Amino acid sequence: MTTITIDGPAGTGKSTVAQRLADALGFTYFDTGALYRAISWQVLESGIPYQDKGAFSALLKNFTFQIQTVDGGKRYFVGPIDVTNAIRTKEVTAIVSEVSALKEVREALKPIQVNFAKKGDVVFEGRDLGTVVFPDADLKFFLTARPEVRAKRRFKELQEKFPDQSFSYETILDEIKSRDAFDSSRKHAPLKQAEDAILVDTSDLNIEEVVEQMENVFREKIGR
Repeated sequence: MTTITIDGPAGTGKSTVAQRLADALGFTYFDTGALYRAISWQVLESGIPYQDKGAFSALLKNFTFQIQTVDGGKRYFVGPIDVTNAIRTKEVTAIVSEVSALKEVREALKPIQVNFAKKGDVVFEGRDLGTVVFPDADLKFFLTARPEVRAKRRFKELQEKFPDQSFSYETILDEIKSRDAFDSSRKHAPLKQAEDAILVDTSDLNIEEVVEQMENVFREKIGR
């Protein structure tokens, strides 16, 4: 079983690259961002404030997350509820950094990721995988890109996914910069490049070029 981690800030193409790399290598893809968005969605649905430690602990203890393949595509479930689209809303996006920064949240969700890795060859994508969740991963990547490039990508993605909603590029750019600062400075599991992770700047590369570069590294280092 081989574990590959891909960390980096929002808008660097992690999700698409991770999915394409997993497909190219015959691995399974695990979107850690979806996992944290799912618990953020659960927090919103429950209406439980973080200050209510007892109720919040119970919520985490009872939280279940599943990935299912439906009609050839991945769908995410919290309990029996399909939250694939719900976890991408503005409301969830607004709180996901704050929720995922909580120590108790990261500790509660780590076993879900670790147990998934035991099932076979997996490409994990997130923010602290190579540093905290899988410090002994077989291969680690850290993706980066200029904030302006990432904002344009996110703006286009949101327009395509939610054509009935309006979005502002300037607002998205500000949110990305704020999230970078927050994620990099948070006390528990901050966003940072693992010492043994390979840095890939995707600013001026298309998806195919990034995946090819990473696949070549895999062939060279893992030899498969």
